Amino acid sequence: MRAEPAAADAPLLASVSDTPIGRSLPPGFIGTSLEYSALHLYTGRDPRAIDPVLLQLLRQLAPGQAPVLRIGGDSTDDTWWPIKGVIPPGGVTYGLDNGWLRTTHALAADLGARLILGINLSANRPALSGAEGRALLEGIGAKYIAAFEIGNEPNLYGVFPWYRNRLGHVFYARRHGRYNLSALTKDYSRWAKTLPNAPLAGPAFSNPDWMSGLGQFLSAEPKVRIVTYHRYPLRACINDPTTRGFATIDSLLNDRSSAGLAQGVAPFVSVAHARGLQFRLGELNSASCKGRPGVSDTFASALWVLDTLFNLASVGVDGVNIHTLPGSAYEPATFSQSPNGTWQAFVHPEYYGLLMFAHAFPAGAHLLPVTAPLGPVKVWATLAPDGKTRVVLINKDTVAEHSVQLQLPGAVTGASLESLQAPSVSSTSGVTLGGQTFGAQTTTGAFPGPESTTAISPPLGFYSIDLPPAGAVMLTQ
Repeated sequence: MRAEPAAADAPLLASVSDTPIGRSLPPGFIGTSLEYSALHLYTGRDPRAIDPVLLQLLRQLAPGQAPVLRIGGDSTDDTWWPIKGVIPPGGVTYGLDNGWLRTTHALAADLGARLILGINLSANRPALSGAEGRALLEGIGAKYIAAFEIGNEPNLYGVFPWYRNRLGHVFYARRHGRYNLSALTKDYSRWAKTLPNAPLAGPAFSNPDWMSGLGQFLSAEPKVRIVTYHRYPLRACINDPTTRGFATIDSLLNDRSSAGLAQGVAPFVSVAHARGLQFRLGELNSASCKGRPGVSDTFASALWVLDTLFNLASVGVDGVNIHTLPGSAYEPATFSQSPNGTWQAFVHPEYYGLLMFAHAFPAGAHLLPVTAPLGPVKVWATLAPDGKTRVVLINKDTVAEHSVQLQLPGAVTGASLESLQAPSVSSTSGVTLGGQTFGAQTTTGAFPGPESTTAISPPLGFYSIDLPPAGAVMLTQ
């Protein structure tokens, strides 16, 4: 006999105020981060037929908007535009060509997207980076380029080798152990002068210590229009379970991985906004080092990303780019193409959390103040331009169900509930949103039918909502 989930003793009381707070959510808030060398594994190589499943999945996360796609990651500093007669630098392993440019142009055009494109800094050859920038601008088109991002996580240049030669000798991207913010700023200025006239993004750090010098960096780099920062709450390359940052389901659902991450970002958001600049987490996912199987690919990732995106929006972040890499544990979707050319995808749990956020917090909406007790149940509310109030309740308790008595402002009327759920918090499949699932494979990127909701009324002025362990619901009024 299956044990019934434990229940909290008394209902939680939560209320929503009617006065919007903070900035409205910018369009293109949810974006994707892709690697140069892996782009074609998602899009295909035919610019006349970009993977339609990919296009649909991306459109659903930014409906009616221009998605912001970042192309870079580790491959930023492994990529170049080949120049006749020039030998590629030792750490360069991927060469762009006209086919890549045509495919990327088609992807951007099909989506109406804006691209943040990484520019090689590690090669230490400004002229080559300038050639790369000119090729990208000419081949993709200025209308689709939001910014060039010079380098990728330069705070790690002196820590991790750029490459090893055939004799096993180690080469670092810059001066090993001596590369610092001042040196990066000088390099950035040199590289900026070689690039064609376009906005810049940066500094693409992954370290809060380096980000503490953000004001200094921005004062020296007036062409930067988008401040970018990378964050992963956990590290899959940590193998000691006693070390902080070790990736488990419990650590992913811990508030340090969501609210804590957002609070760590908040000071840098303020610096960017004080200068009239956008702030994006240009690379975000559950655990660095390609994620951890059994954590990053489970339903826990859906609950984590849903709560984390609300937290990031609450501190003013203008957008996030969810990093994905074929074969990684944190892929939102895994794509394949059959011999007859048909594309299909397995949609992982994290995507369902992204999709619920897109439904709950559309572009132009504002957060509403929520009063609720501290604990595993998180309550977020928005007021959208369509006049609807949406409240998301997330139960991050993996053992006990919780009942919530929810009070909304204004006239007492009926509402609807839509559920995000899975067989268990560790499930890697079987996830549903509004009763719908993408199943084992989707060839469309859309649910097979309309999402279902349940009508709910507040007989005594409160909506009574029961949350199962490790689940979420969205109330719409």
